[in-house]
Amino acid sequence: MKNTNNTTKNKTSSFNLQPLTSDEKNQYHRHLILDQIGVEGQLKLKQAKVLVIGAGGLGCPVLQYLTAAGVGTIGIIDGDKVDQSNLQRQILYTTDDVGQFKAASAADRLSKLNPFVKMEVFNIFLNTENAVELFKQFDIIVDGTDNFPTRYLVNDACVLADKPLVFGSIFKFQGQVAVFNYNNSGTYRCLFPTPPAPNSVPNCSDVGVLGVLPGIIGSLQANETIKLIAGIGTPLVDKLLYFDSLSLQQQILQFQKNSEIIITKLEANYEFFCGIKHANDINTISAKTYLKNKENYHLLDVRTYNEYEDENIGGQHIPLDELEDRMGEIPNSKTLVVMCLSGKRSAAAIELLLENNYPKTLLNLEGGINAIHKQ
Repeated sequence: MKNTNNTTKNKTSSFNLQPLTSDEKNQYHRHLILDQIGVEGQLKLKQAKVLVIGAGGLGCPVLQYLTAAGVGTIGIIDGDKVDQSNLQRQILYTTDDVGQFKAASAADRLSKLNPFVKMEVFNIFLNTENAVELFKQFDIIVDGTDNFPTRYLVNDACVLADKPLVFGSIFKFQGQVAVFNYNNSGTYRCLFPTPPAPNSVPNCSDVGVLGVLPGIIGSLQANETIKLIAGIGTPLVDKLLYFDSLSLQQQILQFQKNSEIIITKLEANYEFFCGIKHANDINTISAKTYLKNKENYHLLDVRTYNEYEDENIGGQHIPLDELEDRMGEIPNSKTLVVMCLSGKRSAAAIELLLENNYPKTLLNLEGGINAIHKQ
């Protein structure tokens, strides 16, 4: 399939499939009686191949509704495994799935929802080596990821593979949805030409997310995907839908394609492009070593007020978003150990302190308070 956008438009005239079976007609009866879908639309869905990137908070509802709708082939790519903390919002999984690959677990669950859908499972992470070739195998790409390097990678690979992209993102109580690169429309880079400053937008593992929010945003992504396949409605092309779950306010912001942005190849390193430095690039201290010699260190906790009040191991508390204005409060009589939940925000705090010439040795508590729990 060389040009998915054109193929999506032309599917109304020809099909390479047998008619729906009686069981399929029973399964999709509520679609078949819709004037805008009917048998023809259902055959389009059956013919379609959709790749969902990430089987997490957004991916779960996307996968459920695309499977229920009868999308013929669904690819799931995710190298992550189910963790108990996922269950608050990733509703495809149960406690029995903890420790299992998300993609494989999701496919197993979904096959019980709709046996007429073919699942293609990739228990790997998307990267610059596999993205473009993988995308070429599908008609539509749905982005359910939660970090900026992967979002830019997905966008660029969609442009190079000539595939439409259904985008979604969530942050605490807000979400966004858009359709990019559809029939020569704008792309993610037209809306966000450059990534935000490193660590300026934390992910949900650092700041939390309302459990139902990914269900809402993921359902909207599934809706846009079905619209593209069936050729119905008005897709969110050159538009960004913004949703606030606390007020239930919804806005649609329009943007224009930037013809000056030309993507001819993938970035060599998307984390470098986004300015991300890993915690392992910074001097660290293990939880065991810190606890054994903690009198030799000054501890700085950069988690939020709620996190600190819920649980802490002492030390000085300055949330990361206040650190730049409160650096003068940090004593420099001892080596400073910085901690957060997992080590990511503390690494950002150390970078900030180094930029401001903090005079003493800085150490990142490896694994954060999560590592303390294991001691």
